[in-house]
Amino acid sequence: MPDHIVVLTGAGISAESGLSTFRDNGGLWEQHSIYDVATPEAFARNQELVLLFYNERRRQLQSAQPNQAHQLLAELENTYRVTVVTQNVDDLHERGGSSQVIHLHGELTKARSTRDPGLVYDIGYRDIEPGDTCERGAQLRPHIVWFGEEVPMLEEAAEVVRTADHLLIVGTSLQVYPAAGLVYEVGDGVPITVIDPGAPASVSRARVIRKGACEGVAEWVQSL
Repeated sequence: MPDHIVVLTGAGISAESGLSTFRDNGGLWEQHSIYDVATPEAFARNQELVLLFYNERRRQLQSAQPNQAHQLLAELENTYRVTVVTQNVDDLHERGGSSQVIHLHGELTKARSTRDPGLVYDIGYRDIEPGDTCERGAQLRPHIVWFGEEVPMLEEAAEVVRTADHLLIVGTSLQVYPAAGLVYEVGDGVPITVIDPGAPASVSRARVIRKGACEGVAEWVQSL
């Protein structure tokens, strides 16, 4: 059976496709604070603003394209078993060709019921408007894990990391918990590589490539 490469990705890989992030902008995105648009309290307080914010993100995503890093990770599937665990809510890994993607923080191209979290709908790049409801009559919301909410895919991701033969971390500063804790689930002796221009030196036994996602992933793939 081919080696299992597990790739943990963060905002840095999406930034190279032109998608800005809260982390890039000191907690602001299009001049909106995290606390205005990315918490359950914000949605309760100003549903219209939150829906508008994510509608704009969806439109921005529709015009973005996967970059070389996304494509190189997908091409690894020709030789290896590859699972991508991403903190990103965009669909660029899938559009880049990756077939096994776990989204820790939800997916921008989906909506879910505010009454039943199990009712999730593919909406593509369409807007969600006030008054758009699920089949049970409850308002739809973005299928996003907001700050202060549980991360339902975390345990599945941890199980995947435990089966890794290689752990590759791309475009994340490993500052956001609980996702950052996944690095500690990797088995003894499994090689870890961190690709990020601002990568901390704190990941024990990791090889660190202080480059952007595209350049760094290309260098790492060549060294395999």
